[in-house]
Amino acid sequence: MNHYTYRAEWWPEHGEYAGRCLEFPRLSRWAPTLREAIAAIEQAVDEVIAERQAAGDEVPAPLTERKYSGTFVVRTSPALHARLAVEAAEQGVSMNQLVIQKLAGRQPSSLLDW
Repeated sequence: MNHYTYRAEWWPEHGEYAGRCLEFPRLSRWAPTLREAIAAIEQAVDEVIAERQAAGDEVPAPLTERKYSGTFVVRTSPALHARLAVEAAEQGVSMNQLVIQKLAGRQPSSLLDW
């Protein structure tokens, strides 16, 4: 069993589920049930991995096993930057904390709240 990231979604146009593996974005398998779609894509990934390893090619690391630094840079317009700076000041939090909370889908909590 591999540790890759799988998804399946219903496609009404096809009347089937499409199984996908996020680490192998061009690979998909169709099946009538969710479980069958996941099983089919897992088998396809196992086959691709075996083929790549036999050829001496690299295999992508699973997303969940990769090391992340916790830092990424986002470029935005000066207007949005200014709006976020004002909102962070209004909330009494750093802009970094404001953006983290927005990305997490939560309201920023002010450090000044008692």
